[in-house]
Amino acid sequence: MLGRTANGLFWMFRYIERAENTARLLDAGLRMSLTRMDGQEEDWESVLRSSGVFGAFSESYSEVTSADAVNYLLRDKSNPSSVLSAIEAARNNGRMVRTALTREAWEATNECYLDIKAQLSRRVSNADMPAVIDNIKQRTGLIRGAFHGTMLRTERYNFSRIGTFIERADNTARILDVKYYVLLPATSYVGSSLDNVQWESILRSVSAHRSYGWAYEDDYKPSNIADFLILNGRMPRSLAYCYDKINANLSYLEKQYGARKSCHDTAAATQGMLREREIQSIMDTGLHEFLQDFISQNSRVAAEISEAYRFYQD
Repeated sequence: MLGRTANGLFWMFRYIERAENTARLLDAGLRMSLTRMDGQEEDWESVLRSSGVFGAFSESYSEVTSADAVNYLLRDKSNPSSVLSAIEAARNNGRMVRTALTREAWEATNECYLDIKAQLSRRVSNADMPAVIDNIKQRTGLIRGAFHGTMLRTERYNFSRIGTFIERADNTARILDVKYYVLLPATSYVGSSLDNVQWESILRSVSAHRSYGWAYEDDYKPSNIADFLILNGRMPRSLAYCYDKINANLSYLEKQYGARKSCHDTAAATQGMLREREIQSIMDTGLHEFLQDFISQNSRVAAEISEAYRFYQD
């Protein structure tokens, strides 16, 4: 398969996942702000920082307001990680590799772009935010469903799935970091009713509230929630699950092309790091530090996969 096609599929599905993840991060910020009596602007600054766009945002805005932060993350075309920018980039990449996609996968992508572009043609009010976020999640879910249900399991499928899970792992780590390191107002709130509400909000933002209850019988302890989102290999947005899928798809590519690259070893080491840790040791040594190290390692895996495209060419 041509490296251009691999690259297009990898980034198409990274951008699809990024659009949904940005919507989920907005959902987390919205839920957090509703639990706070004051300091809501600080909440939105933390969301901007966690999405990695605070510096760029500050170049255009002198202060952080909830309205500007939401607009920047949802529909500002100058922000390459905004929902609208990500969906447009996904569609452009999909059009570039149109012959590598099934008709159903392409049509779901195109319809997603047209619908969300129309919905985000103007600023979104606070009252409309939940419906907009839900629509973004539903539309991106339809793309994944069409793709998963119709694509042949070849290297095209593998590159697409790797892109999805690289982006998803990054998002889960960032959402956790928003809660634990930034959004909790002070250490005095740890274990309080406010703390518990915020942890519940995190679970709802990654569509894990009910599944968490099945696994932990509704015991909302911070260590249990962190364990669920980091180390639980059955939870489809956990870091462990993402790296199981990344390594499985890289393994298929290794067999397909008969060679192993540096990205295989780095991804395997990241998976090993997750398998060898226990949540209590992570909490004791610092959840924020662990998450920052993971985000850096995940970025390294992504960069090495991009380098490997030079190999995956005819």
